[in-house]
Amino acid sequence: MKFIIEIATSDYSTTKSAVEGGADRIELCANLAEGGTTPSYGTVQLCREKFAIQLFPIIRPRGGDFLYTEEEFEIMLGDVRIFKKLGCDGVVIGMLNADGTIDMKRNSLLVEEAYPMGVTFHRAFDRCKEPLEALEQIIQLGCERILTSGQQPSATDGLELIAELNKLAGDRIIIMPGSGVRVDNIKMLAQRTGCTEFHSSLRGKINSQMGFVHPAFENSAESYTNNAINPDEVRALRNALDAG
Repeated sequence: MKFIIEIATSDYSTTKSAVEGGADRIELCANLAEGGTTPSYGTVQLCREKFAIQLFPIIRPRGGDFLYTEEEFEIMLGDVRIFKKLGCDGVVIGMLNADGTIDMKRNSLLVEEAYPMGVTFHRAFDRCKEPLEALEQIIQLGCERILTSGQQPSATDGLELIAELNKLAGDRIIIMPGSGVRVDNIKMLAQRTGCTEFHSSLRGKINSQMGFVHPAFENSAESYTNNAINPDEVRALRNALDAG
């Protein structure tokens, strides 16, 4: 059985580390602390030029909820067009209606615009009202996978729903657990859910290399620490999955 490990990255540097660690696919974001927003043109362009790995930028113009205005939707369509021109392998989307249902009309237009790129439906799914109904609708949209924590804060908490979704999905769509997926639980998640693709951010921090530290901001993590991924932690995820 072949397992797929997707790593959520926040910039060029963390993407490089994830690739070095042996990730199979990158969900490229900005602002992971907000759940991920659309990365810049320049970031996506350079990552596409430098790395042969599957690259899926997230299409999310802001943090917060997944109910978007018409203007925000136009931004999303434009970003999909740009990333298709840059040669990305896919995009990550998700839009809801105010009543918690899947926004079929506008998600469909995003999937259509993305073609022939692949499409992942992100954790907007975890905020929808009826997950089993939403599963069928997202299959109907033509998405190739759903990233989900089983409608709980972490995938371990939502394990039972993830397993049910994976069973119902069959070979029609991939169910990919994400949120709180770590080396100490990824094997258990695979065994308990039957899933073969897993998503993790492995977010870490490293100290800034700045020589000058302004005294007014010397205790400011925002000013003097940077996002980081340890390639060894990506390898450890793979080893944990393959163990036994």
